[in-house]
Amino acid sequence: MVRDANAEQVLSGEASSSHLKRQRLAEEAESGENVGEVTATVAGDDEVTTSEVRSGTLLDLDLLDCPVCCHALTNPIFQCDNGHIACSVCCINLRNKCPSCTLPTGIHRCRIMERIVEAIMVPCPNAKHGCTDKFSYGKELAHEKGCSFSLCHCPAQDCNYAGLCNDLYRHYHANHRGYCETFTCGFNGDAWMHISDKILVLRVGREGPLVAIQCFEEEQGVYVTVNCIAPCASGISEFSYQLSYSYRGKSMSFGLGEMNRIQKVSFQTPEKDFMCVPHYFLDGRESLKMKICIRSFFDLSVVFGQFLVRERNVEKINFGK
Repeated sequence: MVRDANAEQVLSGEASSSHLKRQRLAEEAESGENVGEVTATVAGDDEVTTSEVRSGTLLDLDLLDCPVCCHALTNPIFQCDNGHIACSVCCINLRNKCPSCTLPTGIHRCRIMERIVEAIMVPCPNAKHGCTDKFSYGKELAHEKGCSFSLCHCPAQDCNYAGLCNDLYRHYHANHRGYCETFTCGFNGDAWMHISDKILVLRVGREGPLVAIQCFEEEQGVYVTVNCIAPCASGISEFSYQLSYSYRGKSMSFGLGEMNRIQKVSFQTPEKDFMCVPHYFLDGRESLKMKICIRSFFDLSVVFGQFLVRERNVEKINFGK
């Protein structure tokens, strides 16, 4: 009898709690406090509210950064006995000693902070330029590097224009067409430039992608780089290139199967992906007369596809024999 009475009390308590929750949700819905509701159909074809979708505003996203390294918090997140939090990397670097109070850390997880970080959704930094993607806090920075809506800067001297890559190409054609050379993909072309100019801009067609050839005078010689001005998004301005320089029977060449893409030209000395022309190759000359062949990934895929078709046809002929 006692057990039955306890069970009855539990059930009545659950029913009362559920009724109060539904009543509270209904009152909030009438007052407009709920952002949205999820409904479920039960026996009798009556719809009852089972849960709600609520949202709020976080005024300071820096609160979601590790207070030690200031990078975005990612799971796992730890806390000391005083509640000071730190990311797992900082706990290791600090040898599990809280920098705020010196108590041990890196043992107890801060579960509520982990749930908050996972629940926070932020738009791409390029949302104002048209990107509609959203990510968990901290992951939007990795996306930004390959976002097709990232702004690209004009390579012309004393020009501060920045815009989407296609807008930049049209801008350059309209305002700086006299300062660049056109090239055709798949063919060897001249790339002649004065070393003092430091940059030569090539353009594919009339309003096509821009390729910047830059030179840097260094102690070992002249470094030459080739970069396409475009965001690192898949399918946008993907090229390969082969650059060569010859003088008095001596020659050198350098190329990349995938041309580097940049959003803004830099005049800092490159650390990699450059061709070094020694000073004795220049023999005192102040200009570089190079050859460059630029190929589009699309052209390469077409050529490879034609090669596969040709190989299959050969196989069919051989099989028929």
